[in-house]
Amino acid sequence: MAMNRLQLQPGLSMMEFMNKYGTESLCQNALEQARWPEGFRCTSCRDERHSVFHRKGHKYFQCHRCRHQTTVISGTIFQATKISLTRWFLAMHLLTQAKNNVSALELKRHLGVSYPTAWLMKHKLMKVMSLREDRRVLEGRVEIDDAYLGGERAGKTGRGSENKVPLIAAVQTSDEGRPLYVRLNRIAAFTKEAVDEWANKALSASARTVSDGLHCFRTLSGSVAEHQSITVGGGRQSVKRPEFRWVNTLLGNLKTAISGTYHAFNFFKYADRYLAEAQYRFNRRFDLSTILTRLLRASAVTRPHPLCRIRLAEDAL
Repeated sequence: MAMNRLQLQPGLSMMEFMNKYGTESLCQNALEQARWPEGFRCTSCRDERHSVFHRKGHKYFQCHRCRHQTTVISGTIFQATKISLTRWFLAMHLLTQAKNNVSALELKRHLGVSYPTAWLMKHKLMKVMSLREDRRVLEGRVEIDDAYLGGERAGKTGRGSENKVPLIAAVQTSDEGRPLYVRLNRIAAFTKEAVDEWANKALSASARTVSDGLHCFRTLSGSVAEHQSITVGGGRQSVKRPEFRWVNTLLGNLKTAISGTYHAFNFFKYADRYLAEAQYRFNRRFDLSTILTRLLRASAVTRPHPLCRIRLAEDAL
């Protein structure tokens, strides 16, 4: 079997991580650089002129023009946190370097914080990933399939189950047939209207899509350059069709990772974030050594999300 160079890439080792982000001052400098790569700009008036002072161990920036004061975490996803940046950076490292998911319980043990704190940190970072991946547009050849999350333990089974969350999985492949980028999105239902709304956001007009014969996917012919519908039937053979090799692999890995990591979570309320986490990691798997710095940049430009907003359902935001 050929060597999988993506899986064997070195990534960012724990020793390298500690050398780069092992102290609070190193983390503060990294966050400052991520937030203001061209130098400080006032968040109120955008002026560059400023002075710096320290108060109670925190570094403050004061604008010369409007006298507005700010810190490096103000206005970011880290705003008002009482957790050290070293713990935040370690959380980001663990979430981005793991091949599978990292639960809040596991974060609690690694970071030495309470479970509610670890849960909130994880969900804030997943929210950052969700916002970043929301703009993802697939092009070229795209494999598409329908799937469900949840519903394993109770209630009616099958498509009509009230315990399942419907989702669309899509994989963009290269000319050589290798997977490039993915989208994993919950939808209201498998209807033509819902699929059409998803396609207008997730697919380029030049895309060439292939899906199974599910009736709602026929609407894709009006949204993309070319759509191929293949009736696959049921049973194990249906998931072995070469036309759907990568989307079926993706869904299999996704369900295995979720069931192997989380004992339970509210699918209806938080499915979007857990799907975005998997999507974010997959789409940045080509260079694991830079994925932390990319998440740091995204976190630095994401507006604050306090606990009350994090606990809202995604569609309520």
